[in-house]
Amino acid sequence: MTSPCILIIEDDLDIANVLKMDLTDAGFEVEHADSAMNGLIKAREEHPALILLDLGLPDFDGGDVVQRLRKNSAVPIIVLTARDTVDEKVRLLGLGADDYLIKPFHPDELLARVKVQLRQRTTESLSMGDLTLDPQKRLVTYKAEELRLSPKEFDILALLIRQPGRVYSRQEIGQEIWQGRLPEGSNVVDVHMANLRAKLRDLDGYGLLRTVRGVGYALRG
Repeated sequence: MTSPCILIIEDDLDIANVLKMDLTDAGFEVEHADSAMNGLIKAREEHPALILLDLGLPDFDGGDVVQRLRKNSAVPIIVLTARDTVDEKVRLLGLGADDYLIKPFHPDELLARVKVQLRQRTTESLSMGDLTLDPQKRLVTYKAEELRLSPKEFDILALLIRQPGRVYSRQEIGQEIWQGRLPEGSNVVDVHMANLRAKLRDLDGYGLLRTVRGVGYALRG
């Protein structure tokens, strides 16, 4: 299983390097962006498990980054800033940030908050309409009826339900679920998607899974 990837959006290279070292030592993979725009691009391309976001970025405010991310992503966002006012905290949390850490902070506190956010996202039930997925129990229900899935089918559905409407390519699904170990030209993803579609259809949920020809798969959001 690959380590969770943390994206650091921070223009101060000294701070970014310290954060990267602390997170790498803790077992995380780390990506870095030195501006808001580069951060948004990396968030779209790398699909990080969590984002550490500085507010004072050179191109536009970190609050704008939170708003843009929240248009199509539920990735956990921890804001890192020296702005220690109640109004600022309320503003950022209202825009969609998940946590707020005042500079300077101890590395142990940062790691603790990162782990809390990742644990919450791992254990929280996920829902989309009548479809509910419980990661802890590995249980999926549709219209209160249990949907019996194989381990890989469950993992695929868990990936799709986190961002309803987002189209995942076959390569992205292969990378996320099989850690990129599928041979080129393999139809394993298509076979699992066909099985998942059939099981949803048996519970009158055929239309939940959308195929975008030549691109990939998505849950209808």
